[in-house]
Amino acid sequence: MKKPPVIPFEFVLEELFSLEPVVRPMFGCHAIYVGDKIMLILRNKVGEHIADNGIWVATKFEHHETLLKIFSSMRSIQVLGNGKTNWQILPVDAEDFEESAIKVCNLILKGDPRIGNVPKARKKKLPTAPLRQNASRKQAGKKKR
Repeated sequence: MKKPPVIPFEFVLEELFSLEPVVRPMFGCHAIYVGDKIMLILRNKVGEHIADNGIWVATKFEHHETLLKIFSSMRSIQVLGNGKTNWQILPVDAEDFEESAIKVCNLILKGDPRIGNVPKARKKKLPTAPLRQNASRKQAGKKKR
């Protein structure tokens, strides 16, 4: 029997419990949604890009400066490439990690507009060409009979 995945930093879910957060797998991590917004990603992988373990915060570039005043250890996520990204991280190896985690949860609980993004809608996949070809073959077979 397969073991259920271990969600790192479960205390975050306990803090957000009243908002009924939903956990979804994403990139081998755990994305936390509240309503239609992705709020956080919880990441604690072994061996690969361990500098990016911690709590990824969904935000926008224009909010980085004000959030840095609250979260002194916050930075861009290295695995996402060079430069600044909308996503920021509260690194697990920061001295104030747990304190920062609780603070970001409190901002979410208060509905702070700087935290959370509504993901873009996925495009529906169109049927592939072989399916259409099979349909035409069936019709051709009916005509021959």
